[in-house]
Amino acid sequence: MSRIATPAVEAATGATAELFGQIRKAVGKVPNAYAALGALNPAGLQAILAADAALAASSLSKQDIETVKLAVSQAGGCDYCVAAHSLIGKMAGLKPDALRQIRAGGPTGEARRDALVHFVRQIVEGSGTLPEAEVAAIKGAGYSDQQLADISLAIALITYTNVFNRINDTDVDFPAVD
Repeated sequence: MSRIATPAVEAATGATAELFGQIRKAVGKVPNAYAALGALNPAGLQAILAADAALAASSLSKQDIETVKLAVSQAGGCDYCVAAHSLIGKMAGLKPDALRQIRAGGPTGEARRDALVHFVRQIVEGSGTLPEAEVAAIKGAGYSDQQLADISLAIALITYTNVFNRINDTDVDFPAVD
């Protein structure tokens, strides 16, 4: 059970109710993580959603965005975001075996995707300045400098929700990961 009490979505008023209405219209429901964040900090949730919209319009494909978010979530141990981004990754066209391999850090059979997973894991599991060889490897896999900036944004966004969900132990309202 979530650690932070979250009022019912239907009880929201003002800016929070408007925000929840936009989320419901876009995805059909207000996920538990958004319900909690919106109840506690609607401006913060709005900022995350705006940054996510910018990321969706970035140079990365939907599959690349979900690869980054899933790899970060797995590395960070956020069961909520692992479930959410496994489902969203599937909806973006990632095959179930590729999703399993992204979570495991194993080969997906796509060299470019594997390079992305490796790069992301090096960033989130390491510290300090990334070695030049890692940057050269991701560029060698075909990622541009602009895409490196977009990968950084994806990592920052998912890290925020990962951390909040780990603190809250947010009830997972997405299908179980297979």
